[in-house]
Amino acid sequence: MLWRSDLYRHLEGRTGWRAGLRAYRMVPGFRFLFWLRLAAVTRGAGGLWKLAHYAARFMHKHYRFKFGISIPYDTEIGPGFYIGHFGGIVVSRDARIGRNCNISQGVTIGQVNRGARKGVPVLGDNIHIGAGAVLLGAIRVGNGCAIGANAVLTRDLDDNAVAVGIPARVISTKGSEGYVEYCDYPDA
Repeated sequence: MLWRSDLYRHLEGRTGWRAGLRAYRMVPGFRFLFWLRLAAVTRGAGGLWKLAHYAARFMHKHYRFKFGISIPYDTEIGPGFYIGHFGGIVVSRDARIGRNCNISQGVTIGQVNRGARKGVPVLGDNIHIGAGAVLLGAIRVGNGCAIGANAVLTRDLDDNAVAVGIPARVISTKGSEGYVEYCDYPDA
């Protein structure tokens, strides 16, 4: 399940029900993701699962306001999603986020409604997004990229690029190695 890969990344390689309970109590990012994943997996279900879906949506909305994380439960997010610090995170419903993405506080992944870059970002795998970064428009962020704090990214990034500044510019091709860790979770 997706929540197990999220747990593995939040608790530095630990999983299991005890670790899950501990993370749920102590790690706000994981608590939010638990309800987001449950609402997503039960969407369209019938019977008792429909009740679980409504409960999960209620809790997701509760933690959305409590922690200041606005990520719709139907956003396409790969396994191993990591929210380092909560607060001020906004992700467009139509954005796509790959495997093992680290996201920090104050990040916006948003839509542009006009012009050449009309649309939403598509993020690859193993990406680190620093605090306060803004990703806007129909851009593609390649695998292994690192986006620096407070960067404003409005153009595509090739694999393993490191982008900083306003507007963001590539300063290195060392990528996110060392920032995105604990990605060796077993696929479930």
